Amino acid sequence: MKVETRIRLFAVDNLRVVLTILVVLHHLAVTYGDINAWYYFEQARDASGILLDILVMFNQAFFMGFFFLISGFFTPASHTRKGGRAFMRDRLKRLGIPLLVFILVLRPLLTFGSYKGDMPYWMFYIGSWDPGPMWFVEVLLVFSAVYTLWPKRADEPRRTELTVRAVVLFVLGLSLATFLWRFLVPVGVYWNVVGLPTPAYLPQYASMFVVGVLAHRRGWFETLPSRAGRLGLLAAGGVTLVLLPLSWMTQGALTQALTATWESAFAVSIIVWLSVLFRDRYNRQDRRGRFLSDHAYTVYFVHPVVLVAVSYALVWLHTLAIVKFVIAAAVALPLCWGVAWLVRALPGAKRVL
Repeated sequence: MKVETRIRLFAVDNLRVVLTILVVLHHLAVTYGDINAWYYFEQARDASGILLDILVMFNQAFFMGFFFLISGFFTPASHTRKGGRAFMRDRLKRLGIPLLVFILVLRPLLTFGSYKGDMPYWMFYIGSWDPGPMWFVEVLLVFSAVYTLWPKRADEPRRTELTVRAVVLFVLGLSLATFLWRFLVPVGVYWNVVGLPTPAYLPQYASMFVVGVLAHRRGWFETLPSRAGRLGLLAAGGVTLVLLPLSWMTQGALTQALTATWESAFAVSIIVWLSVLFRDRYNRQDRRGRFLSDHAYTVYFVHPVVLVAVSYALVWLHTLAIVKFVIAAAVALPLCWGVAWLVRALPGAKRVL
């Protein structure tokens, strides 16, 4: 039993590393594509920028939802082991402190380049306030607090089989919830007060967190058959080939319905595929893998500063958007982990990060 737990955790840790890499690549794609939604933006001047926009679209459909699922997966054991109050104290320490440090220390470094000097800096800082990528830990804090209200008996593990019917019903329910939610919160709306850049995806974030909790309690990660991974990959390709073109050829509510259905089906399918793939093939960890997983959370914390610094350093380079993206990624990814190592070497940092 002990060996199974180690294998499971290695696979999930390796998934966290891959998702963290996707976060870095996502924000670099925004930097050099056509979507002005990052601290440094260098709009593409050639057609290859469309490829970066497509990467952003596919990434956005699933990767943060997957992060919330993994967070939910680890929540029951932590809550049971520590108890409600200690669990929330730990969440406030590991999530709240990095959030405050980012807002008070790192964010001024990131926004200084956009400060025009036409008002006092403190007014500019408050007026442009947002937690940046740390919105994830902000929302996760809320989810964690809500979880403490979960009935104590629900923490007891109960093995059940995850059926195809249950997965299909979940996809349909998430599609409907997302479709209806976006009449109130359309895609592209930004919640300035809480700094949430993608509130249109909240149904996915919340439901994936719940799925993660249930996956831990019911043993879904361990018991998913290997064929589910293959079916997930086929389903992701199928819904993309069918639903995306249809959404581009329609208008109005039908487009919104098709888009919500594609995102939900694609997200669930890719998550099932990756979960099975990593469980079956990447359930080991050598020293390099351990280093990457130990520093993944810190990379998430520091990567905006690294990306902006790399982007300014490459401002002289004029080439295709996709080429600049590849060069910046080759520089930024190892640099992110190097900076994360330095940060975690600070006294007391490992207790938080």
